[in-house]
Amino acid sequence: MITVVPTDRIYLCCGATDMRRGINSLARMVQQGARARPHTGAIFCFRGHKGHIIKILAHDDQGFCTSNILRRRWARQAASRMAPPL
Repeated sequence: MITVVPTDRIYLCCGATDMRRGINSLARMVQQGARARPHTGAIFCFRGHKGHIIKILAHDDQGFCTSNILRRRWARQAASRMAPPL
């Protein structure tokens, strides 16, 4: 289970992500696309192509974990020019 505290940094991936990706592939996307370090304890959220799944990648002291959140439809925000896609 992923717990979120107010001091956690949460990053939202711009665009749709293939939900078949695993932990290693998502961590590589974070490193290459956002130039962030996935081992810092931040939480990274990825939205699926159809918009009904959000996959969360987090790292704690023992390693990575992922969690899927299913919903009928997640709202999609327009990608900002400031935020590079992952």
